[in-house]
Amino acid sequence: MELRERLDFSSRDLGAAVQALALRPSADESVVLSTCNRSEIYVVCSDPARAREEVAAFLSEYHDLPQSAFTPHLFSHDNEAAARHLFRVAAGLDSLVIGEPQILGQVKDAFQAASEHHRTGPMLSKLFHWSFVVGKRVRAETALGEGAVSISFAAVALARKIFGQLNGRRVLVVGAGEISTLTAQHLRSNGVGEIAVTSRTAAHADTLAASVNGLSIAWDDLALGVSSADIVVTATGSQRPIITRAQIEAVTGRHRRDPLFIIDVAVPRDVEASVGDIEQVFLYNVDDLQSIVQENLSRRSSEVARAEAIVSEELAKFAAWLRSRGAVPTIVALRERFERIRRAELNRLDGKLAGLPPEGRARVDEVTRLIVEKLLLEPTEQLKALPDEETQVAYTEAINRLFRLRDAESLSSSDDTAAEIRRTDRRGK
Repeated sequence: MELRERLDFSSRDLGAAVQALALRPSADESVVLSTCNRSEIYVVCSDPARAREEVAAFLSEYHDLPQSAFTPHLFSHDNEAAARHLFRVAAGLDSLVIGEPQILGQVKDAFQAASEHHRTGPMLSKLFHWSFVVGKRVRAETALGEGAVSISFAAVALARKIFGQLNGRRVLVVGAGEISTLTAQHLRSNGVGEIAVTSRTAAHADTLAASVNGLSIAWDDLALGVSSADIVVTATGSQRPIITRAQIEAVTGRHRRDPLFIIDVAVPRDVEASVGDIEQVFLYNVDDLQSIVQENLSRRSSEVARAEAIVSEELAKFAAWLRSRGAVPTIVALRERFERIRRAELNRLDGKLAGLPPEGRARVDEVTRLIVEKLLLEPTEQLKALPDEETQVAYTEAINRLFRLRDAESLSSSDDTAAEIRRTDRRGK
């Protein structure tokens, strides 16, 4: 945790980070992704070994941290392995809590920051947009992100079941520790109304209240706060209950008209168990919530295989696109070669075509162009779809030799091309 804190980019300007990384000559394109659980840098480069060295140096200098402090914890992936990693990250498969929904938005934010500073190009744009597709497919086609998988999430999910919409509901938070804070934040994000916070340490109550746009009340007003609340969240360090059945009955009556939802996540418990016996009072403790969390985690685990299958399916498509890029120069050269031959032949037949009206000559031009396109369509698709880089290299080399695509003279001169065709014609005759 200490190391991740020191290498964190999220609390700083991601745009400034990618601009600083741009000063490294090996990074043609770059994206910096930083969350509470990761600091990752994606680069497009021609020399991976050099890029790894420069990225490590960048991390060291940018964060003023010696490389020896983090080098043992670095990992790197190239090409398809890097794509698989990003796809799993966007899908929530590499998160501390499997399937958590925030990560896809964080990946999008990282890409946007890099794009706004002109640090993304055709490769990273394709890679990251493909990762967005993977993340959306996993969320739409699996239940990986369904169900609360933390105590605070489970508490809010239960509150929604009891009240339906939480808009306008009044909340009392008792204690200002981590779980109280997280639960209050989740309740606020779900649209609750007033949030009141009380703690034995008034300063802690003030701080938490300010962070959730609420108000703090005195510890002595605890009973009054309970009486006016719809939802009570309590997590103190008390060794004995601070909320008893007698207290609840005194402030709410034995037969409460509206539901009162009490989330007791303290250990030992803050609320007497018999409080849950009061009509219209719903009391849940940490064991109740933990069982919900475990159930949802089990449900998510059963969805991991389906999510991984989606990642593998999309990776295969991306890998095919990646491999096809290696064939692009040969495909372009081959098309240019055929186009030069077509033009040369039309020029050679110019005298015979002179009697045609303009629309007739245009038709001849169109027909010959379509013939060339149809002749090249299947070879082009087959070349792009070759199963591995080694085979693709062999095929492109063969095409280059067969059609003399690297022969500068034959590629630069239409006259030479026409002469070659005429020689071929004479041999044929």
